[in-house]
Formats: sequence, structure tokens, C-alpha cells
Amino acid sequence: MNQTRVFLILAWLMVAMLLWMEWGKEQAAPPTEAATTTSLPAAGPDAAAIPAAVPAATTPSADPSVPAASVPAAASVQAPVSPSAAAARVHVRTDVLDLVLDGGSVLQADLPKFPQTRQPGSAPVRLFDTDPAHLYAAQAGWVSASGAAPNHQSGFVPAGPERDFVLADGQEQVVVPFVWQGPDGVSIRRTYTLTRGSYAVEVRDEVVNQGSTPWQGQIYRQLLRKPPLIKRGYTQPESFSFTGTAWYDGEYKRRKFDEDYLDGDKKVNKHVAQSWVAMLQHHFFSAWVPEGEELSTISLGAPTGVALVRELGDEIQVAPGATATTQARLYVGPKLVSQIKAQEVKGLERAVDYSSNIILATLGEGLFWVLSHLYGLFGNWGWAIIGLVVLVKAVLYPLSAAQYKSFAKMRKFQPRIQQLKERYGDDKQKFQTAMMELYKKEKINPMGGCLPILVQMPVFLALYWVLVESVELRHAPWILWIQDLTARDPYFILPIINVAVMWFTQKLQPAPGMDPMQQKMMQFMPVAFGVMMAFFPAGLVLYWVTNGGLGLLQQWWMMKRHGEPAAKATPAK
Repeated sequence: MNQTRVFLILAWLMVAMLLWMEWGKEQAAPPTEAATTTSLPAAGPDAAAIPAAVPAATTPSADPSVPAASVPAAASVQAPVSPSAAAARVHVRTDVLDLVLDGGSVLQADLPKFPQTRQPGSAPVRLFDTDPAHLYAAQAGWVSASGAAPNHQSGFVPAGPERDFVLADGQEQVVVPFVWQGPDGVSIRRTYTLTRGSYAVEVRDEVVNQGSTPWQGQIYRQLLRKPPLIKRGYTQPESFSFTGTAWYDGEYKRRKFDEDYLDGDKKVNKHVAQSWVAMLQHHFFSAWVPEGEELSTISLGAPTGVALVRELGDEIQVAPGATATTQARLYVGPKLVSQIKAQEVKGLERAVDYSSNIILATLGEGLFWVLSHLYGLFGNWGWAIIGLVVLVKAVLYPLSAAQYKSFAKMRKFQPRIQQLKERYGDDKQKFQTAMMELYKKEKINPMGGCLPILVQMPVFLALYWVLVESVELRHAPWILWIQDLTARDPYFILPIINVAVMWFTQKLQPAPGMDPMQQKMMQFMPVAFGVMMAFFPAGLVLYWVTNGGLGLLQQWWMMKRHGEPAAKATPAK
């Protein structure tokens, strides 16, 4: 097989792999345990109130066939907000979060540091929302099989008169307290603690039993969301990112929002320690992370029109005169690698979903690590990408040198190969045999130039997911007309440069024994790749143009140093 044909096959293989990986992201879903169902509250009395039937959760000591606890069904989504519910809402603002709470739920969450668009005055990204069309909330409450308990719908009220909390200059934390007073001397004090610069909210519940009888209960924490409508197409980066539910039960697992969210054997009822549940989308996510070794039962639910993921804690028993506490973190914000690593939660780094393929995901993490350090050096993500290309080319230089030496040698013998082709005419089998004998005699390895291409393919694919997924690069400019490296080039300048680089590279490469059909395909390939890359993120095209440009210069130098210009073949006698 000649070198040009190999390059053509590898090029189309790259395109096929991109398409296959995207299809795989859409189709993949890990098998999970089946579960029975019971009713638990799913929302409050306002727009966040939605009835839900979810998998039953049981304690380790209980009969698995018996639900741990039952609570009344929730109101409908159209239920109006009562005056008492509105009075219980609290507004809290830090430098990075703007939240609306009602004790049992985080009803609204805006991210002031992340505008929706690059236009001046753009509204901030909103994650949690009470609008029924974009419903998204984080909720937490209690269930008890033996007595009264507050759920996320009702029970918790502000512990003081203040309804507006602001993190002041010089202040590091703001604490927002709520309280529930039970009928039998049992109270639960819930505090939300927000820290400057952090998207993780500490949520702590302290149960105090001043009654005369023991109290037992289980805390549940859940996320529910109306699946968003996502525009599909190469010009819509969010369509290439995973949107759905994820959780960690010793392994990272995820479930796409679709009609099969709770279909058949895909239901979940997993009892584990050191777990978390999350909802992911392009660049942002939310997650409940129980603290320490707390045991939880993870389950999924699908109330009409929404998706739900819940973790239900083990039963807590509080004797008269005793207290008990349980704590979790609610992360609501961007997929910033530094912030996620600061949580020190096993598996949570997979929320930055570089790929469903573990090899490409690991490679993506490594590439981002290098990129982030180069960004620290240059202060610009575009120059960091160019720096990454230089590093990759330096690492692969020995392979590239062998590749271009092979090209130079093949170019040197191209006139003799042309003579063989004319001698054997249409007898392709004899021509291939004679050409391979020539390669063997002159010690030419026709596959010698393929390894660098094969090595660079996974790097290219991993970087593709890094640029699509990394919120650090969101709206990040390079120079001049490139003001967003994660969006396509608005004037298609980089794709056009890429076509030119590929065309000149093609002219330098030998084409021994190529038939007219192959020649036409090779001539069309730069244009085909140019059209395809016109819709890729500008940062990815910048990587490919820089890589191709340096490769072109390196190939030209190696041809000049080790090869000879292709001479005209003399007609065969």
C-alpha cells in the first residue's frame, strides 16, 4: 500500500472516529440494578413542585421489600406560590453566586462571573430556575417513619428576620440559617454556608431532640430538572457535550436525558458510601456531595416532564436530650477544574466530561493540565494551544524525522516507480510486486511515515473534547478576529489557511503508482477537511493549522536535506 493511500485512509478514519464517538456518547448507558418504586416528595408548592414516583430506598438493616419512609404527594407544577412560601424565601449573594433559597430548596442560581453571551450587559448564566419551562432545582428534606419531619416543600423557615444576605468586602463567609420546629420537642436547624470565590455551598442539618421519646429520620437530597432543549448541529458546541444525570457509586456513571431515562433495567437503587449525584450540561453542573463516610442510597426518578436524581441517607436515631448532624456540599456552577479538584471528592473530576472513552478522557485531562500551565506562562489560551503544538511536535520529532526521511527517499525513487507503472500497464498485481521489491532493495519502508499520524490522532481527538468541554476557554479570545476559541471562526480564515497548508503539504508528498481516481480524491481532500473544520471550534482549527504549518516547514527542510527533486521519468522502452 503506498504512502498517499495510507494517509487518505487515515484521514477519513479520523472523520469516521469523530462521528462514531459522538454516536457512542448518545447511545452509551451503563447497566444498573432494577428497583421497586414508592412515592417521595419531589418539589415545593410553587413552580418547583412536581409529583414523582422514584425507586424505593431502604436502610441496610431493613427488609429490602419495604419502603423506608413515605410522605404525602406533592402539589402540581401549576400551583401558585402562597404568601407564606414567598415570605420564607431568602436572597443571598457572594462574589460568584446569586441564590434564592426557601430552606428546603435552592430555587434560583445565577453565576455573575459567567454572562450568557459575550455582548456587554449580557445577563448571567442561570442554572436553577423556577420557570416551569426551564425548571431546575436542588432540594433537601427529611422523611420519618415514626414522627413528623420537614420536607423540601414545607417546614423550614428563616431563623431570623433577615431576607437579604450579601457577602461584604473583607468578609469570607456568609451563613444563612433556617429552622424547623416539630410537635414533639424535635427541631432541625439548617445552615447554608457560602464562601468567597467558591461554588460549593455547605448545607448542614443539626437535629436536636428535646422531647421525651426517640426520633428517627432520613435526610434526602435531590436534583430535578426539566430536560433542556438543545440545538443540534456543528455550529452548536453544546450539542457535542453530555447533558444528563451523573453519579458516583464506586464507579462514575451517567444517564442521558431522553425517553429511556428510567426504561426497564436502567433503574437505579444503589446503597454506597462516598457517593455523589449530579446533573451535567455544557460548561456547567450541579451536584450533591454528602460529607465523609455517610452512606446513601442513590436513585433516579422521572416525574412527568422532568428528570430527578436523589441520594437518601441512612436512618438517624436521636435519643431524648441528644443531637445529631449531617452535612453535604451543593456544588452549583462552572466546570472549573481547579474548583472541582479543591472539593477532594473521588470521581467528581469526571464531571468535566472530556469523553466517555476512559483513554481519551485521561488523555484530555493530561492535555488540559499542560494547556493550563502554558496559559499561566502566556496569559492567553490561543498562545497556549500553539505552545502545546510545539511541545507535541518536539516529543514526536524522532518519529517525524523518520517519516519525512521516508518521504524524501520515496520521492527520490518516484521516477523509477513511474517506469514500473508504465512497464506493467494495467497489471496492478505485477506492478505492486515489482514496487515492493524496489522498496526492499532500496530499504524503503512505505509504512514508515504512518506512525506519527497514528500517534497524533488520539491527541487531536482528545483536544477536540477539551476545547468543547473546558469552561476555562469559554469566550476566551486569541487575537484579532478570534474572540472565542470554543466557537467557530466567524470569517473562516483559519479553515482557509488549513486548506492551503494541506494542499502544499500534499504537493511535497510522494505519490508512487497513484491512479487517476486516487489523484482526484487526494486533490479533493484538503477542501473536504476545510469544509469540515469550518464548523469546529476555532481553538481546534488553530491547533491543526499550527501543527500542519510546522509539519510543512519540517517536511520541506527534510526534503531539501535528505531528498532530491523528483526527476522526470524516461519512457519505458
